[in-house]
Amino acid sequence: MPKAKAHSGATKRFKKTGAGYKHKHANRSHILTKMSQKRKRNLRGTSTITDADAPLIDRLLRS
Repeated sequence: MPKAKAHSGATKRFKKTGAGYKHKHANRSHILTKMSQKRKRNLRGTSTITDADAPLIDRLLRS
């Protein structure tokens, strides 16, 4: 039986950690001049996905 492939888009966006999956925030790539400093600051870094989304990400990454 052939091995199931992981979703290539999901592998670029999510990383498995001990607490679940981490991801980067959206809306942080361009047209940042109209955005407030507070909003841009809060979009920095990574965060973990919600528990409701975990089964879908598991299926996309085949882990």
